[in-house]
Amino acid sequence: MIEIPTDLPSELVPLSWLIGVWEGTGVLDYAIGDEHTELEFGQRVSFSHDGQPYLNYSSTSWILDEEKTPLAAETGYWRLSRKLIEGDQGPAMLPGSGPRPFGTAQAVETLRNSNGAFDIDVSVIHPDGVSELYLGQVSGPRIDLATDAVVRTAGAKEYTAATRLYGLVENHLLWAWDIAALGQELRTHASARLAKAE
Repeated sequence: MIEIPTDLPSELVPLSWLIGVWEGTGVLDYAIGDEHTELEFGQRVSFSHDGQPYLNYSSTSWILDEEKTPLAAETGYWRLSRKLIEGDQGPAMLPGSGPRPFGTAQAVETLRNSNGAFDIDVSVIHPDGVSELYLGQVSGPRIDLATDAVVRTAGAKEYTAATRLYGLVENHLLWAWDIAALGQELRTHASARLAKAE
């Protein structure tokens, strides 16, 4: 059962099933030529909000060995995709002027696309110098994302594209992540099954 917080901005209702802390395990499986990396990992994911029309996202993962060796971390923001107007804050620290837009469920419904879903933007930043901008859609408890842009620092490893799929199945958050990296075309990279933490 999906519980919607009473203080949730209307624009976040389509993403409300993500809110909370999720923990579980997954499998990394990626081949580069004759090199094949396959391992199991643990993961903790958090989706939260601070009253603004976006979700705060963070994820940490570790190898399931005796040391729980850190594997990866990422942070970012998830929001419905729409043109920002005067009532929205930004750019930078500039406050919005006028009423906040899309403050009712009825107004948010006008944002549905021709498929009956909501378009979304997701920005994800990695500590290894990679930033990703995903475009996609949320349709009920399913999210499909594909990179629109990948930005790398001069020292970052090659990483050019990715897709991600998220779904709520039997009260578990399932996800799959395909990447194009290190000279490889887009291919399977990792997936996990996470349960809501108490």
